[in-house]
Amino acid sequence: MHFAIFIIILALVFDFYNGMNDAANSIATIVSTRVLTPMQAVIWAAGFNFLAVFIFGVSVATTIGKGIVDPSIVTNLVIFSGLVGAIILSATATHFGLPISVSHAIIGGYGGAAIVKAGFGALVLSGFTKVIIFIFLAPIMGFVISLVFSIVTMWIVRNKTPRNVDKHFRRYQLISSALFSLSHGANDAQKTIGIIAIVLFTNKLLGNTFYIPYWAILLSYSTIALGTMIGGWKVIKTLGMRVTKLTPFGGFSAETSAGITIIIASLLGIPVSTTHTITGSIIGVGSIKGFSAVRWGVARNILWAWILTIPLSAIFAMITYYISIHLIAWF
Repeated sequence: MHFAIFIIILALVFDFYNGMNDAANSIATIVSTRVLTPMQAVIWAAGFNFLAVFIFGVSVATTIGKGIVDPSIVTNLVIFSGLVGAIILSATATHFGLPISVSHAIIGGYGGAAIVKAGFGALVLSGFTKVIIFIFLAPIMGFVISLVFSIVTMWIVRNKTPRNVDKHFRRYQLISSALFSLSHGANDAQKTIGIIAIVLFTNKLLGNTFYIPYWAILLSYSTIALGTMIGGWKVIKTLGMRVTKLTPFGGFSAETSAGITIIIASLLGIPVSTTHTITGSIIGVGSIKGFSAVRWGVARNILWAWILTIPLSAIFAMITYYISIHLIAWF
C-alpha cells in the first residue's frame, strides 16, 4: 500500500514535468508575438489546462490505463520503472531546453518496463500502433491545417493594412491560445490519470472493474496546471523564438490549427504529442513566408529528440526495472 502511494506521488512528479516541458506548447507563440508577458501567458495557459477537466471525458486516460500494456502483467514495479524512465528523460530534456513529447516518454517507459517483465507480448499492439502512427500524423495534420488555415485567413484579410491585421489578431490570439491550452489539458493530463488508475487497479483498490476515480482527475489536472504555471523557460525559448519568427496572425493560425488537431485526437481517445502538433503548426505557418523562414537546423534537433523519446525512455525504464529486481533479491 505504501509503495502504491509512492508511485502515485511519482506519477504526479511526472505530471508536473509534463506541464513544465509542455508549457512551451501552450504559451510559446503568444509570448514570442508579445501579446502577453511570459508570466501572464503561463497563468492564462494553466487556467485553461485545468478548465479542460470540466469539458472532456477520460478516453485518453482509459487508453493509457489498459490500451498500451496488458493490465494482467502490470505490477507496481513495472509502473514505478516506467515512471522513472519517463521522468529522467523529461527532466533532462526540460533542463536543456528541448521540447520533447512527454506523452511518448511515459508510453516508452511504461512499455519498456513491461517488455523486461513479460516480453513483447505484454504490449497491446493496437494501442501502441495508434501512438506510433500519430507520432508522424499529428505534426503533419498540424502543418497542413495551419498552412490551409493561414492561406484562407490571409485571403480574408487581404484588403486590410498590416497594422490593422496585427491589432485584431493580437486579440484573437488570446482565444486561440486558450483553445490550445484547453486541448493540451484535455490530452496530456489524462496520461497521468491513466497511470494513477492502473496503480489503483493493480493494487485492487478499484475492485474488479477498471474505472477512473474523479479525485485522480482533479489531482492530475491541478498538477499539470501548476507545472505549466512554473514553466520550462528554456523550452519556451526554443519553440517560440528559435524555430521561426511569428506575428500575432501566425501565432493565431498555429494555435488554432494545433488545438483543433489535438481536440479531435482527444475525442477519439488517442494520446498524441502536443509538442509534435504545435511544432508542425508553427513550421506550417513559417512556410507561408517561404521555407527559408524556418530554421531547419533547430527543427532537425527537435525531430531527433522526437525520434529518440520512446526508445530512450524505454531503455531508462528497463535499466530501472533490472536494478530494482536485483536490489529486491539482494535484500
